[in-house]
Amino acid sequence: MSPLAALRKALSAGEAAVLVTVARAQGSTPREAGAAMLVTAGGQTGTVGGGALEMEAILEARRMLAAGESASALDIPLGPAIGQCCGGRVALALERAGPALLRRMEAGAQAERAGRPVILLFGAGHTGQALARALAPLPFNLTVIDTRPERLAELPAGIARRATPLPEAEIDKAPPGSGFVVMTHDHALDFLLTARALERADPAYVGMIGSATKREKFRRHLARTGSSASIDALTLPIGGHTLRDKRPEVIAALTAAELLVRLAPLENRCTAFARVEMQCDKDSSDGQNPLVRETERHAATS
Repeated sequence: MSPLAALRKALSAGEAAVLVTVARAQGSTPREAGAAMLVTAGGQTGTVGGGALEMEAILEARRMLAAGESASALDIPLGPAIGQCCGGRVALALERAGPALLRRMEAGAQAERAGRPVILLFGAGHTGQALARALAPLPFNLTVIDTRPERLAELPAGIARRATPLPEAEIDKAPPGSGFVVMTHDHALDFLLTARALERADPAYVGMIGSATKREKFRRHLARTGSSASIDALTLPIGGHTLRDKRPEVIAALTAAELLVRLAPLENRCTAFARVEMQCDKDSSDGQNPLVRETERHAATS
């Protein structure tokens, strides 16, 4: 469950909660600005980095709940004082849950989803199913496309899918910077879709499942049909050459990692909510928040 879903549940049940958000992350830190965790008297959902950092946040959140406070902040150096060796510094903002917070989080989540890279996955066979499951929790706008509605029906709930007799038309409608992954049940259809994607000038990724032999056959297909597509822009095989494991789940894991590297580099990148509500990897020139509690005091008194 996400912190947003946990917040909805807590408010619906009338349970008091505090949202802990990474307001600023400097240097080497376990989470990025915008990462969030919802804390209640009896549990927490999400993570701001684990370890002593997270324990300090949970203690402060529960202190707020007991005291009836609405906001607080922590400025935590990740050093020997709290038994961590990351070397960075994290500023945490803590806010008591309420309808206004829920509205802001929902708006931020909607903006974040809208800004995610688009991936069109063609083929809902065994490997397509495994890849869809691997991609579902990652920061992508994923749609699985197949000519066979019955295979799409096997996908888990929450994964967008589209049954169409003309899957190539979906390539033409995709926004610039999309990723296209082709693994249908028909090699001729694979070639049609991959060539169509490569003929666009703006894909962030075009990958097709297969072997070196399939790549050579596709190269000949392009030459024979006079296509303007360049095979140099094609990733085939998908998932790299390091492992030769053909199990669908392994191919899916490797390809998901490949897509993350190509389409959604996360290092030094903020979520949309962080951009709207918090500073993102920038020092504040406003001085220290009067609510900040330097957490070395916990180490000194423990």
